[in-house]
Amino acid sequence: MTQNPGARGNGYRGVFPIAPTPFAKGGALDLPAQRQVVDCMIDQGVDGICILANYSEQFLLTDRERDTLLDVCLDHVAGGVPVIVTCSHFSTQIATERARRAQAAGAAMVMMMPPYHGAGLKADEAGVCEHFSAVAAAVSIPIMVQDAPLSGVTLSVDLLAGLAKASPQVGYFKIEMPNTADKLRSLIAAAPEAVVGPFDGEEGITLLADLDAGATGTMPSALIPDLIKPVLEHHASGHRDQAEAEYARILPAINFENRQCGLRATKTAMMAGGVIKSDAVRHPLRPLHPATREELLNLLRPMDPVILRWGR
Repeated sequence: MTQNPGARGNGYRGVFPIAPTPFAKGGALDLPAQRQVVDCMIDQGVDGICILANYSEQFLLTDRERDTLLDVCLDHVAGGVPVIVTCSHFSTQIATERARRAQAAGAAMVMMMPPYHGAGLKADEAGVCEHFSAVAAAVSIPIMVQDAPLSGVTLSVDLLAGLAKASPQVGYFKIEMPNTADKLRSLIAAAPEAVVGPFDGEEGITLLADLDAGATGTMPSALIPDLIKPVLEHHASGHRDQAEAEYARILPAINFENRQCGLRATKTAMMAGGVIKSDAVRHPLRPLHPATREELLNLLRPMDPVILRWGR
């Protein structure tokens, strides 16, 4: 399902989950575990992998650690599946350098949020357009725009459509805002030939509505992509009833992840399934409460996802 021969041209589609970054209990990168994370995700049947994203705790990594993880992940995947590398930064120069580095390492695509820093430092619309245009001029691989509440930047449909029309590389959009389905539908209508890959995110919490609106891909966590993928496959083949039934089965776990756990859910399940040795997160993030951890695992066990049996 990776290649999309549909009306909007060839491109990537399907399930592209975010790889978590495993840490040892002392807080150091656990690179052997990172390789196992990648192997587990490939065995989950993913169509691609996204690294160094917010759910990878990218905001808690040094620049040197970013470079190390980039090389480790891309060397280990070795072209087995396409890898999207997140390159977000407020500085256009740094975002451009990150994108160049990702392309040189073998990335299939880069993903970027609009430039922002904290709650009050944001680029205006002209600055956003110049930011993405500069990166597009520096690399030849596709660019995915991440439209998420975390940035606090309003990206209108007109602005997004304008980016797609102005730069052919900017053809992918990860929309995870309130009313995502409406925004996806409007974006596709505004630039039907330029929008190659309309994706949603946010753990798939609105996946079925977003697929109905025209999404051709999703970027959830690496918790249950093996169970999310059938929803997309049934929907794409015209079997919406089956897609709805599959989605209803997994929605309680998705909701619990989204509302109670965040990025910690995947690490907790990977530790339970023997993929990684520690579900540690870096301070100031805090580990899941034991009761929350157990409730998550109780929701997952009856569904028998790959993540809980991969290393057992």
